[in-house]
Amino acid sequence: MRTAGTEPTIGLPDPSLVLLIGVTGSGKSTFAARHFRPTQVLSSDAFRALVADDETDQRATTDAFELLHLAVHHRLARRLLTVVDATNLLSSARRPLLDAARRHDVPAVAIVFDLQPRVTAARNSTRAGRTVPDAVHQRQVRELRRCLPQLSGEGFAAVWLLHTPEAIDRTVVGPVGS
Repeated sequence: MRTAGTEPTIGLPDPSLVLLIGVTGSGKSTFAARHFRPTQVLSSDAFRALVADDETDQRATTDAFELLHLAVHHRLARRLLTVVDATNLLSSARRPLLDAARRHDVPAVAIVFDLQPRVTAARNSTRAGRTVPDAVHQRQVRELRRCLPQLSGEGFAAVWLLHTPEAIDRTVVGPVGS
């Protein structure tokens, strides 16, 4: 695992599958918008909105991820850089995405947003219309703690850790070797 922010650039193979991993309010979507083209980012919230007209409708999650996984498959088959913007906290959520990357012979990279819970809780509380209850946030924090030691054994080509908002702001994403 490498800590981003101390190294100036996260090097990504092109093509690759990038999983953004972190609790609600950790900055995944903002990071994705800053570093990737909109067509490269597959957001679970956007797919919920697509199937239910409401990105917060958790009842649409199964349908949303069915479409998200289909889009991952088609993008990787075309050898396109693909970024999955979801919490990705559970190995059961990461496994089918990693399987798709292997099936298409594309490396998978994890970018983990491991911020202090007080930071993500404060950010969550200011998300207009998109806050998650405190109990859900706390559960996500526990899931993140559990998943961190597992990531290096799951088959990622690289795992990058971002620990502070400042590290997130300083990090540059570029092709491998830049």
